[in-house]
Formats: sequence, structure tokens, C-alpha cells
Amino acid sequence: MARIQLFSDTPPAPEYDHPRPDRIVSGQPKRTTWNHFTNNSGEVYMGIWSSEVGAWRIEMGATEDEYFFVTAGRGRIIAEDGETREFTVGDAVVIPAGFKGVFEVLDDLTKHYVISERKA
Repeated sequence: MARIQLFSDTPPAPEYDHPRPDRIVSGQPKRTTWNHFTNNSGEVYMGIWSSEVGAWRIEMGATEDEYFFVTAGRGRIIAEDGETREFTVGDAVVIPAGFKGVFEVLDDLTKHYVISERKA
């Protein structure tokens, strides 16, 4: 049976990682993910993510969009064409499918995220 879920109900165990060495632009930030929800078909993921200061190259999949809401810190996304967008607490951001660029954490950052992967 489907049920309403609060992120505070039963926090999942955190998962830790670092950007892949071939993608690092600056720093060696530790990133922490608490994935609270994955739908049955594996097309939607929701949770909380945080990162230490640093920068790395990102590439969204051709069918993968991400929405996030910043709850702490400050960051910047720089597109391949040089367009730069900064965000901070209270900002809602969308990274569209196919996006390529650099994700930079300027002050330790925490965000609530929703990632949607459309089936091809």
C-alpha cells in the first residue's frame, strides 16, 4: 500500500562519495547522499544531498532532469557555453537533461533533490 512519507520518519543510511578524479576541477569534496525515495520503476529519486567546497564537471543523462532546493550553503553551475548561475538558501534550481558543465560548491551546500529519468 502506498503511504505518505516524511523525510524525518526514518532517515536512510548516508552514502558517501567524491567526484571521480577525471571530473575534478578543484578540491576533493566529500559528498553525502540520503536517498529517501525511489519509485517502483526506478525513474524518480528523491532525497537530501550535501557537499563540501569544491568543483567538478557534470553531465546529465539525455533523459535525466534534476530539480533541487537549497537548504544551506551556496553554489554555482557553469554551462559549457559559459553561462553561470549562482544559487543559495531558498533557491530552486533545475538542471535539464543533456546539460554539461561544472558544478561548484562555494560554501558547504545541502539541497533537497528530485531526479527524474524518463524511459527512452
